Amino acid sequence: MKLLIEGSGLVFEPGDCLGIYPQNHPGLVDRLIEEIGWNPQEPVPTGTQEHPLRESLLKHYEITLLTKPLLEQLAVFSRDGLPDLLHREPADELHSYLQGRDLLDLVRDFSLTRAPARDFVRLLRKMPPRLYSIASSRRANPDEVDLAIAAVRYTAHNRDRFGTCSVYCAERVQAGNTLPVYVQSNCNFRLPPGPDIPLIMVGPGTGVAPFRAFLEDREESGASGKTWLFFGDRRFRTDFLYQVEWLRWLKLGVLTHMDVAFSRDTDQKVYVQHHMLRKSRELFSWLEEGAYFYVCGDAKRMASDVQATLESIVQREGAMSLEDARAYLAALQQQGRYQRDVY
Repeated sequence: MKLLIEGSGLVFEPGDCLGIYPQNHPGLVDRLIEEIGWNPQEPVPTGTQEHPLRESLLKHYEITLLTKPLLEQLAVFSRDGLPDLLHREPADELHSYLQGRDLLDLVRDFSLTRAPARDFVRLLRKMPPRLYSIASSRRANPDEVDLAIAAVRYTAHNRDRFGTCSVYCAERVQAGNTLPVYVQSNCNFRLPPGPDIPLIMVGPGTGVAPFRAFLEDREESGASGKTWLFFGDRRFRTDFLYQVEWLRWLKLGVLTHMDVAFSRDTDQKVYVQHHMLRKSRELFSWLEEGAYFYVCGDAKRMASDVQATLESIVQREGAMSLEDARAYLAALQQQGRYQRDVY
């Protein structure tokens, strides 16, 4: 996704994020209003002003995420069972219910149909922005911001679900529209101070976005340091993000090495950490030469797997104990040479 920012005053560096204030899916908003029996044009409070209910639910309130505090507040409107769920043991049952459900599920499951709209929306959280790593360099393209956004669509609990911001950007934002955005600085995810320092970058899926900005910036500045990218996704034909640009940078020498892993293209799933292990001697050699190591992407699985793989590589190639390998990586982090942007 490309945004034009000419005249906006936005300033950013490689590694920063862009915050987008999205809108909820109109279909979800309309079904929620219909289920409770509200008047979509009824004025309701949104901060210090009032707006029609439908507009408020579209633009101002979070309706796709359930939390225990929200359920506790909304329990007064329930005709059936919500207080019991909140106090039922074990607590895992409540945790399980909160996963993958939204406000429409809650209204349907616990008959929250007595709630006056004005009282109900006062309990909702304001729409939070969604953060995306900037995939372009201001040095190379001062009037543009590029983002890598994967549209999230899935089925859960017998309903189609949509990522609030990702599907908003993919389906409803049109050329010529204006988006409310801001820059979120990320001082802990920065290019090295010198142009000759090597980079090792691990970015599966859309986690590769900041590394596109890194290389675009390095090309523009004429940096001479060697670079190594580990990229992974599901399928080569549909998921090789920025393929043409990586190949061009490989040809120019801006990108020195690239290892790719497409986990669904073979019977045996291959991930970026498998390539890291396969190249463990060279990877450790780069670290010993002073390379900066970067990881961007999923915190729950990928980042922990990469961390464990890196510990294994340092332990093996550096002839260290696991404790010493962890201390080695901790020292890299303290020096700013091991940086993570995980979510």
